[in-house]
Amino acid sequence: MTLCLLKSKIHRATVTGASLDYEGSLTIAADLAERVGLLPYEKILVGNMANGERFETYVIYGKVGSGVIELNGATALLGKIGDLLTIMSYAWMEATSEAPYHKPSVILLGKGNLIL
Repeated sequence: MTLCLLKSKIHRATVTGASLDYEGSLTIAADLAERVGLLPYEKILVGNMANGERFETYVIYGKVGSGVIELNGATALLGKIGDLLTIMSYAWMEATSEAPYHKPSVILLGKGNLIL
């Protein structure tokens, strides 16, 4: 049997931009994404703490050190600059050999999307 467990989480990411005229996705500063093991085009679940919206999309890397968290395409309608997001990814793991030992990669962000 396999279980789906939390793999990565960026908590309290502040939206820095929104671009409706884009194909879709969420732009995340590459250093933040890499810190929790998120890859370009990886599927993510995003929860907007300001309005309760939850949506799935994929990761696009933004400039290293920029702190960018940008809603693109249709997701731009699900939040606004200044909203706080929780960004999560999941992975399937074998229930007895992998899952009991798994620890997700989690970061908490503060002002300017700096890691606390």
